[in-house]
Amino acid sequence: MKKPVGIRREDKNEWERRTPLTPDDVRYLREKHAISFVVQPSPIRVFPDKEYREAGAEINEDLSDCPLVMGVKEMPASFFQRGKSYCFFSHTIKGQRYNMPMLARLKELGCNLLDYEKIEDEKGRRLVFFGRYAGLAGMLDGLWMLGRRLEADGYPTALTKLKQAKDYSSLEEAKDLVAEAGRAFAHDGLPGEIKPLVVAFAGYGHVSQGAQEILAEIPHRQVEPPDLQVMYDSYDGGSPSIWKVVFREEHLVEPVTEGKPFILQEYYDHPERYRGIFPKSLPCLTMIVNSIFWTPACPKLMTKDDARRLYESEKPKLKAIADITCDPGGSIECTTHCTDIGNPIFVYDAMKDKPIEAATGNGPSVLAVDNLPAELPRESSTYFSRTLRDIIPGLVDCVSSETFNDANLPDPLKRALILNGGRFTKPFSYMEQYLTR
Repeated sequence: MKKPVGIRREDKNEWERRTPLTPDDVRYLREKHAISFVVQPSPIRVFPDKEYREAGAEINEDLSDCPLVMGVKEMPASFFQRGKSYCFFSHTIKGQRYNMPMLARLKELGCNLLDYEKIEDEKGRRLVFFGRYAGLAGMLDGLWMLGRRLEADGYPTALTKLKQAKDYSSLEEAKDLVAEAGRAFAHDGLPGEIKPLVVAFAGYGHVSQGAQEILAEIPHRQVEPPDLQVMYDSYDGGSPSIWKVVFREEHLVEPVTEGKPFILQEYYDHPERYRGIFPKSLPCLTMIVNSIFWTPACPKLMTKDDARRLYESEKPKLKAIADITCDPGGSIECTTHCTDIGNPIFVYDAMKDKPIEAATGNGPSVLAVDNLPAELPRESSTYFSRTLRDIIPGLVDCVSSETFNDANLPDPLKRALILNGGRFTKPFSYMEQYLTR
């Protein structure tokens, strides 16, 4: 008989209420594939223990009988047991220093580590993700942040009536209130000093699409990046006074070699051959929504020097950065640290090069929450669970065999296997360096 799958209680912070599998999908997997589950009790999980019990799961603090344990966010190093398999968002593939002790412990105990972020198809497209919900929550929080910042700078607008994503009863309620703000803009307009209000989306994937879904509730004009400067310079104060600009790779970087055309695949393969051009657009932007996938080999979107030069001007336009990607010191250097849902915003003082707790200042307000989908826990968990559940039987069959053999894993899961018996698999062998630095 197959041993049960464990579902760990999330405890990153008081706001993390998500789950990798909902009670409905636990019931589906139990009835269709004879997979049993042990679920750790949780007082804050969006689906209460009772619903898991009714779905046929055992509620138990002890997961020691589970060869496979699933979660959402990082697990503490003290939690792991020798030789077991763990599946969660490990946030280790870029060598994130704060998670290296966790990775080292998994390696030491000879564990198998699978990361949801790397469950991909043959073309490298992610198959399970919270991305859309990160975008939805990030944009809701971003508009709330922008409203607060504009008000602090002396420009109260309809955005001041918006709430943080966690404070809405549902996504539908959130969209309704954003749409109400949009109607107010259409009727009352914006103060002339802040028109046009330009929202820049860096990236166009699932996260960006979720964020744009929220902005779609507000009447706006879409502007192409190459046209932004000319349109901005010739703007006559007309309607709509809110603009959306979506920046793709070819709008963010250019070849270092003068006259050479942009080639997307070359940029992916050799980012060092390119330099950033996004800063040229900064004087036109009111808000940046950052949703790109970034690695240290790529040019940054916005450096601290870019921010300092911008805020040396008398009245910089940029008010807010919703850094949904939340890589501290990464593509947006103003993101100095991650924040949490209870205290999600800081102001980056560009002249003093430090974050401050304030409503306004000499720099942009920055949203840097690293678990934004937790603000929409029911909707995001339901979507994630449904995309994950059909992959689970193959993983359970592999883990249940006497010897874990990655060759028997379904291909999408094979691509997600970082550690096999405590050893880095070939695609992730580069990560060994992160443990020894």
